[in-house]
Amino acid sequence: MPANHYRHTRHYHGPVQAIIFDWAGTLVDFGSFAPTQVLIDAFQGFGIAISMTEARVPMGLAKWDHIAALGRLPAVDARWREKYGFSMRREDVDALYAAFMPLQIERVAHYSTVIPGALPVLATLRARDIKLGSCSGYPRAVMDRLLPHARSQGLVVDHAVATDDLKPGGRPGPWMALANVIELGVSELAACIKVDDTVPGIEEGLAAGMWTVGLSLSGNEVGLSASEVCDLDAEALQQCRAGAVAKLSRAGAHYVIDSIADLPAVVDAIALRLAHGERP
Repeated sequence: MPANHYRHTRHYHGPVQAIIFDWAGTLVDFGSFAPTQVLIDAFQGFGIAISMTEARVPMGLAKWDHIAALGRLPAVDARWREKYGFSMRREDVDALYAAFMPLQIERVAHYSTVIPGALPVLATLRARDIKLGSCSGYPRAVMDRLLPHARSQGLVVDHAVATDDLKPGGRPGPWMALANVIELGVSELAACIKVDDTVPGIEEGLAAGMWTVGLSLSGNEVGLSASEVCDLDAEALQQCRAGAVAKLSRAGAHYVIDSIADLPAVVDAIALRLAHGERP
């Protein structure tokens, strides 16, 4: 008889205990412009032009990793080699990161208006005794500027992890999400939901054993401001939504919604699945 014949499969039937949110494109900064525009400006300081589309490709990674990934894009690599005679080296990434950081700290608040619907949704979740965690590709120095700015707008979470708070590294690894689990005292990973607008953020939640919810219109994949999204006609809006939904779904998102404003219905759906013993 196989050794695992009597193995008991454990099923959790309790409620959703915690939701772990990303920041830019999820809770604040509709369209996720703070990281991208500042990266464009940092590269420009080195005489390298990158487009907004290129800047968005590695979004969700820790910012040092984001810069390194941008340098590996074939078109960006070609421009770097044309100017400097070699591909971007580690010391070049360090120099770009050093230029990027003060710009990001200075400007993050400018872009980080709370996304419409976030405040009432967080209030609804708190009323259900759901704990509110968060993590970001931003380093701690940027989070220390962002958190008080968010608080001034009424947005407060129970815990926030920055990408350089932990030695193992950032996304797509599970460490920041799991650090929230420990700090918040969550007893079951299946009782957690990770909400993010990027592929690495979805992969982070999956690696941590959580339900994952992707955000299409408010985040990096569409990359438009709230007013620009409102100005789209029905056909253009659906095209933007469809492309983002497809990419986040391919990454493994269990659900994809337009923005945090649509989250309560998904939380209800996941709660029902948990009650039936389902796991992510």
